[in-house]
Amino acid sequence: MSAPVFFIDPGIEPDPDGLIHVTGEEARHAAQVVRLRPGERVDLVDGAGRRLEGTVRDASRDRLDVHVTDIVHEAEPTPRVIVIQALAKGDRGEQAVAAMTEVGVDVIVPWSAAHCVTRWTGERAVRGVDKWRTTARASAKQARRSRVPDVLPLHSTGDLDAVIQGAALVLCLDESATQPLAAMEMPDLGDIVLIIGPEGGLSDTEREQLGQAGARLARLGPSVLRTSTAGPVGAAVVLSRTPRWGAAT
Repeated sequence: MSAPVFFIDPGIEPDPDGLIHVTGEEARHAAQVVRLRPGERVDLVDGAGRRLEGTVRDASRDRLDVHVTDIVHEAEPTPRVIVIQALAKGDRGEQAVAAMTEVGVDVIVPWSAAHCVTRWTGERAVRGVDKWRTTARASAKQARRSRVPDVLPLHSTGDLDAVIQGAALVLCLDESATQPLAAMEMPDLGDIVLIIGPEGGLSDTEREQLGQAGARLARLGPSVLRTSTAGPVGAAVVLSRTPRWGAAT
């Protein structure tokens, strides 16, 4: 079983005795929830690809002392997978973010599509993005990831060009598409952008705009999935066809 993961601030180095002292909520979680004991394996990560492997020296209510045995700088994964996720009602947006993080998505872009029932404006947009970021961080920890996915600010359809531009492949899931996602060839390098529309589907204008920006329509499967399910499933299909999940090049 892989070692549990706890977050530390970037740039923290072991002291002369090879120890890192974790405090605050992470230490309380380690002692009271995970119930770590001296000698058990743990990984400390900074959310940006740095992993410090070690063993617990001591665990108390407010402090976790870890003896570091190795420091690994994990390379940024390639190809990167970017998911443009339409807003979903209720907590389904956070559910999608959690599952996509566990699958391995690198960047998540909240999108206010034309047919979205939920609307984020003003302070609600700020709170919504913050919730998605908190969810991504918690899910990265659960998934033992050293990198937390970037969650970008809310995007309108007009804002998406900046995300799509320069990508190696842009795919838009659409039930009207004839080409299955699982049959499409994936690049080994660059960015793969996967666009997930809202429950009400894409508008004709959005479909045209995204096509003009270089997006190719793809069908996920024979059934229609909720937007909160389509993102994680689509990302898994994409990753399964890349070297990141062991696919042959």
